[in-house]
Amino acid sequence: MNQATIHSIRTHVMPVDSFKTNTFILQLRTELSSSDITEKALLPSILERGTQHFPSRLHIQGALEELYGAHLSADVVKKGEHHILTFRLEVANEKFLKDAAPLTERAVQLLSSIFLYPALENESFPAQAVAEEVRSHKQKIASVYDDKMRFANKRLTEEMCKDEPYAVPVLGYEQDLPKVTGKSLYKAYKKLLQESHVDLYVIGDIQEEELLGHIEKYMRLEDNNPVPVKVMEKKAASAPNIIKEQQQVQQAKLHIGYRTGITFGDEQYFPLQVFNSLFGGSPHSKLFVNVREKASLAYYAASRLESHKGIMIVMAGIDSAKFDEASSIIDQQLEDMKNGDFTEEDIEQTKAVLINQILETIDVPRGRVELEYHGSIIGEEWTAEKWIEKIKKVTKDEIISAAKQVEKDTVYFLSGKEEQANA
Repeated sequence: MNQATIHSIRTHVMPVDSFKTNTFILQLRTELSSSDITEKALLPSILERGTQHFPSRLHIQGALEELYGAHLSADVVKKGEHHILTFRLEVANEKFLKDAAPLTERAVQLLSSIFLYPALENESFPAQAVAEEVRSHKQKIASVYDDKMRFANKRLTEEMCKDEPYAVPVLGYEQDLPKVTGKSLYKAYKKLLQESHVDLYVIGDIQEEELLGHIEKYMRLEDNNPVPVKVMEKKAASAPNIIKEQQQVQQAKLHIGYRTGITFGDEQYFPLQVFNSLFGGSPHSKLFVNVREKASLAYYAASRLESHKGIMIVMAGIDSAKFDEASSIIDQQLEDMKNGDFTEEDIEQTKAVLINQILETIDVPRGRVELEYHGSIIGEEWTAEKWIEKIKKVTKDEIISAAKQVEKDTVYFLSGKEEQANA
């Protein structure tokens, strides 16, 4: 992968001849803040609606069809204290077409138009477009409540990280939506352009020099002064806080948050990753085998890391009456990991699973970028190959050492009202 900075845009070029498409992924990273989160979360959808050159969704769709059915998508995620807007454009490679249409150049023009030249009316996003996107965004926020696993994760992080930016929900707040106007949204957009750390990844069978020339010509980002993202100091776990809530749910959700004190870039990160896979991140993990299979206590039981925050979350779907029993057996699995109750064979099996997951991930352009973007967040170059090498070198002692840093912080239990009454 080669990197160049053009008009404040860090451009990462990955020449790969195994894909018949060229993929452009634009990432805009700022800090999580409750003050402007809702408007930032609205920006991907409002920018996709139309530009100065393509005034409506219909015009953009027409441009995509002219690019032989190119695909455009946008979304917003959080990684640790970072809020990230992503635009993806996948375009056919002209090398594989009969006519020599300049698709790469047109793709850069289209992405630039969406990113830098929004459709405006008097320094404001059009009122009708804003009203429609606000309605749609309200439904997105409501859908989190309907998806009880996502809802439980949201409530857990709100309670666990109460005084930290990480508690801010990635989609923002429903109560902010009535205050959003075309002018306030445009103000948020200009602030985003000024303050974002901007990365553009291009992956495919491309001529690098020609591509950089197109980016130099069309993607002129002016007045960009990225604001450093303030990363919270790693917190130690306090005495476990237990929050129990009730709703009409068929299956209770037991979600447990742990502080690890380890984030991506730390020496112990890869031992922690192997630990997590052994503990609850794979089909042969202790949680899956002992909580779900042997004890039949959970419909699902798994763990995942938030790599840039230093926390781990265990997620289990259980019967409401099984809270104590399930909590106890989950605690025991963590204790067993800290005591080294796993074999070298378990470690090798886990490493093989992790490496296979990485190889599957980088088989898809979007997956490769997702993996390597972890490095951009911490200001380092990271490749999938380096990731694999780090996993291979992890030892049992390092896994135990990482496990001993994992401490329970917050338990969130969402149970069904009728089930609770009968329990």
